[in-house]
Amino acid sequence: MGLGRQVIYPAKLPLVHTDKRPQCFLFDNGSLRPASTLSLRRSAALLAEALRCPVEPVSLLHSSGVPASELGGVSARLLEPALTEWLSASPDGEAVLLPLFFGPSAALTDYVPERLVSLRQRFPDARLRLAHCLVDLRESDTRIAEALTAAARRTVRENGLQRPKVLVVDHGSPQRSVAAVRNHLGIQVNALLRDEATVVGVASMERRPGSEYTFNDPLLAFALANAPFDEGDVIVLLQFLSPGRHAGPDGDIAQICDEARRGRPQLRTYLSEPIGNDPRVIAVLVQRYEEALQSSFLGSIKPTSSA
Repeated sequence: MGLGRQVIYPAKLPLVHTDKRPQCFLFDNGSLRPASTLSLRRSAALLAEALRCPVEPVSLLHSSGVPASELGGVSARLLEPALTEWLSASPDGEAVLLPLFFGPSAALTDYVPERLVSLRQRFPDARLRLAHCLVDLRESDTRIAEALTAAARRTVRENGLQRPKVLVVDHGSPQRSVAAVRNHLGIQVNALLRDEATVVGVASMERRPGSEYTFNDPLLAFALANAPFDEGDVIVLLQFLSPGRHAGPDGDIAQICDEARRGRPQLRTYLSEPIGNDPRVIAVLVQRYEEALQSSFLGSIKPTSSA
């Protein structure tokens, strides 16, 4: 899947504090697939252009394991070491930590705050703010759903479809609040597509075993094996921000779709592209950055839930 026009990515973004706009660290969960990091870098470049300030693309985990040769010769960086390096150069620096996440996952409510505790101890004068995730259920904002809808419409045009069925599919999460974001986006996509789709539903790629995690249901494999999504043209609308092990062209979701079509010649599935580089997503990131500047600096380092 293409990443749009080519972006010339520098060996390192400037790790210098600016008096005009606080440094931004745009972070995702991370992936061992190069396409994920390249997509993150594209999002960071678009965001830096909009904010007119340095934006450092970093991941929480995994991405540093990708060979630099597969990333244009520039190794991926992780949030904690990148932030440590930046604070070592600017101990009283001001920065916004901006998550490229749909909802308030445990990475944002637990993992990142825990990682920042030791940094706050080492750099007590640092001025750090942790921004909100993309979707806030308290808002009526439809921009993320509009980005998903645009991806669905592209899939319709590219494949010559007529009123297909649409399944909004996320990864799945042990956090009920993250599943609520999926459901919220599904409702918005349904309203936006109106007469363009036969039916719109939601599903998750996977979930943990146990009845306490049934809020993720239905799983994608189950949805594609049962009416109304077991026949006809079905767009699997990826609620993902970048390609990777799950949402890539040969990823887990593609394999689930391949398996679902076996023995069902009447079922045709079409995967949309992830939406992390969509201008509406970038616009929401700009808003989250601006909102963070109005919030207090991290002390207890517990972000407000968006659910």
